[in-house]
Amino acid sequence: MIVLELFDLKKYVGNRLILELPRLTVYTGDKIGIVGQNGAGKTTLMELLAGETEPEEGCVRRMCPVSYLRQFSQEQPAPGAVRRFLPGDRLSHERLSGGEQTRLKIDNALSRSNCLLLADEPTSNLDYAGIQMLIKQLKSAETLIVISHDRALLDAVCNRILEIRDGVVTDFTGNYSAYARQNQAALERAELEYRQYAQERARLQQAIVGTREKAKSIRKAPKRMGNSEARLHKRMSTEITEKLHKSTRALESRLDRLEQKEKPREQPRIQLDFSRTDPPQNKIVLSCRSLTFGYGDHLLFQNAGFGIRNHTRTAVIGENGAGKTTLFRLIAEGNSAISCAPKARIGYFRQEFENLDENQTVLQNALAHSVQPENTVRTILARLLFRGDTVQKKAAVLSGGEKIKLSLAQLLVSDMNVLLLDEPTNYLDLPSIEAVQQILSDYPGVLLFISHDQSFVDTVANRLLLIENKGLRAFDGNLSDYQSQAKVPRPKPDAAQRMVLETRLARIVSELSMPGVNREALDEEYRSVLEELKRLSENTL
Repeated sequence: MIVLELFDLKKYVGNRLILELPRLTVYTGDKIGIVGQNGAGKTTLMELLAGETEPEEGCVRRMCPVSYLRQFSQEQPAPGAVRRFLPGDRLSHERLSGGEQTRLKIDNALSRSNCLLLADEPTSNLDYAGIQMLIKQLKSAETLIVISHDRALLDAVCNRILEIRDGVVTDFTGNYSAYARQNQAALERAELEYRQYAQERARLQQAIVGTREKAKSIRKAPKRMGNSEARLHKRMSTEITEKLHKSTRALESRLDRLEQKEKPREQPRIQLDFSRTDPPQNKIVLSCRSLTFGYGDHLLFQNAGFGIRNHTRTAVIGENGAGKTTLFRLIAEGNSAISCAPKARIGYFRQEFENLDENQTVLQNALAHSVQPENTVRTILARLLFRGDTVQKKAAVLSGGEKIKLSLAQLLVSDMNVLLLDEPTNYLDLPSIEAVQQILSDYPGVLLFISHDQSFVDTVANRLLLIENKGLRAFDGNLSDYQSQAKVPRPKPDAAQRMVLETRLARIVSELSMPGVNREALDEEYRSVLEELKRLSENTL
């Protein structure tokens, strides 16, 4: 059943066309993700679908009631709402945290009986556990259109992706990974077509030059040649020259008709000279023993400890309020329980942008404290999507996402060799998240970061530091490795004990067949083990 239709939609800002969508049909059961760069028009499209704003051209037809979960709004609990996310005893509080406000909006939206749910960045301020709960609820929604930069959510929930690029909306079948594969296949086709075009163009140009040279080389008749022979030579030379000119014109015509292919944009390669940071050579760069810390009666850490090895990328995992940001602050401020290797220099990324000079350009800010050469700085900026004239933009006019990327660039080219990054992907669009992800995956120093983006954590981290029960526990591997291990059922104590006893029994039987053993003692041990196994079986029953 069709729940929403859109025809010949055009939306302008001033004279600039920002959205053009000839047709869109949404059916019952569709779970559609909207993706695109910051400023591409994702929220504008959502507002058009919700009826919050009207297009200059075209129309939107809604065949059912719509729930709209906005990105930035404050809400009161809906009457009779089922509390899936926010405990009832928190509703009396006048001020809710960002995560709790998000949970309240989700509760209100999901409690309405509308058959179409529109959600703009519903994971904002949610921790990992909250995101997992949200994914389960979005799966249960009848029909959904969602804007999200969380690739794990788009993969788990969506069966269609709408990409907005340069005002054009393209519809892809499948989840985000399927969309990414289709984009990659399109890029590979474009690269192949460009190579074929370049080779054919070079071949035609070379052939044109060759035929022109041949035409020039046709010799005139020698002076001593008779008149009849000279006339014959001239006629033959003219025919040959004309044929060569004809071939040249045909080749030039083919070259003119050759469909031009644009060269796909290549990712610039980063060659960071990490030796310029004078990095520590110690095996353990950061260590902590007996850390106890809290606020008033609220204890966050109690006798906690950790060791951070050199050349590792560690994701700090914990629920909202567990103490992730506090731990970073304690490391940066040099808490007495935490020690650093002598050459370790800590760079701390927070979303306050105090290091940016708003009167300076992007390039000037990036170069201000750089130990890397300018070409490396420009390459990193290009990888972070600051290309062409955008490096000359003043920091004052940058968006929040652009300021995040510039702050990261500052750290990467500085003399800091231990980076603490607190939610580095907040406010970034998907292309920017993937650009940051690629750069940090190759970072040669020590990296600790906090992120609730599972795909980002999986790709960047090779180690986890888990905050559990006021303690800290290390895990070698990424988040998917940890989740896979957590799903493997551990043997119950009785089962483990049974395995030990059965191993002992097998050993006794083996020894009984050997000459010169104390058979009486082995018989006694055999009977004792059998009794223990019998008792375990009775307890199980």
